[in-house]
Amino acid sequence: MNDSIVIIPTYNEIENIESIVRAVLSQHKSFHLLIIDDNSPDHTANKVIALQEEFPGKLFLEQRAKKSGLGTAYVHGFKWALEREYQFIFEMDADFSHNPNDLEKLYDACHFGGADLAIGSRYVTGVNVVNWPLSRVLMSYFASVYVKFITGMKIHDATAGFVCYKREVLEKINLNKIKFVGYAFQIEMKYRTYCGKFQITEVPIIFTDRTKGVSKMSNAIIKEAILGVISLRLRKLVNSL
Repeated sequence: MNDSIVIIPTYNEIENIESIVRAVLSQHKSFHLLIIDDNSPDHTANKVIALQEEFPGKLFLEQRAKKSGLGTAYVHGFKWALEREYQFIFEMDADFSHNPNDLEKLYDACHFGGADLAIGSRYVTGVNVVNWPLSRVLMSYFASVYVKFITGMKIHDATAGFVCYKREVLEKINLNKIKFVGYAFQIEMKYRTYCGKFQITEVPIIFTDRTKGVSKMSNAIIKEAILGVISLRLRKLVNSL
């Protein structure tokens, strides 16, 4: 049984899906890969099904009826992984903004380095972002500063979506209580990990903006993140997190 599963949510990622599948499954360290597809109109799922014949027992697909948000996709994937024997559970984007070659760095931080949550961090050693406009870099960077100020977490990249969890973290977090579905989901998961007294480590990576496909960022997602941080902190203060 492989000890590591990488979870990638997809919606209209037909331009990236085959390449990212091959990149993840060709790493020196062996990983399994779970795609959570939200009924992509471009038939991303059909490509995954075709690739499963080439990667039996390594590539898995969960198809959902409609687009339901990043957070619910990951929670679906977490529950799927916890029903099996995986010890290290990863989040990753489909668009190569996260370099598959960095998966082993996150694995090593948890398996050998004592981390319970390893974060592929864009900001722990400065600003390591390629191809983003300055406005997007500033928004992302100061979002993490804002999160740090409100929550007290000593994390430089609170909105990072490239992470590795030890199984024990996801077993302790009540996944049914996860509230947020956009990028605030990333903050909520880190905050719940922090409140659970788990060891969090940031591993420096270089983040490269997608070259194919369309970003899923929206004003609603940004608003959810801004207001969600305050909500998380208040719920913690009144012991209702």
